[in-house]
Amino acid sequence: MTPPIILVDADACPVKAEVVKVAERLGVAVTFVSNGGMRPSRDPMIRHVVVSKGADAADDWIVENAKPNDVVITADIPLAARAVALGAHVLGPTGRPFTPETIGMAVAMRDLKQHLRETGESKGYNSAFTPQDRSRFLGELDRILRRAVKSVQEP
Repeated sequence: MTPPIILVDADACPVKAEVVKVAERLGVAVTFVSNGGMRPSRDPMIRHVVVSKGADAADDWIVENAKPNDVVITADIPLAARAVALGAHVLGPTGRPFTPETIGMAVAMRDLKQHLRETGESKGYNSAFTPQDRSRFLGELDRILRRAVKSVQEP
């Protein structure tokens, strides 16, 4: 089994620095995927992939390149569902893991909220990103990444 990498849906990701911090500590490569506007890194363990401006171009690139045991960072529920189906570990920027057991409910809630927005019953405001979210993300990423790395090292 190949070592895991981290694939980040980077356009609106508020935890890029945290991803780099944990990845450096554990020696894991990171690929940031975006529509552009990111400053390239000199670190050979960090890669930037710029995709076309298409609606799901970054999501499609991530799904085409993710492997089982890789770690995908995204707030995009449909992308999370696709990555979970591939066998990747998926984590939202608030520290919420998406697993085979939880992704169905996450998709259902997303669809319900979208319906409520479309019918005008909800304004669709997202809650603010908090320091607690950042802290929870760091802890979860460290836990998931350690488990992914260990699974490759075990005979």
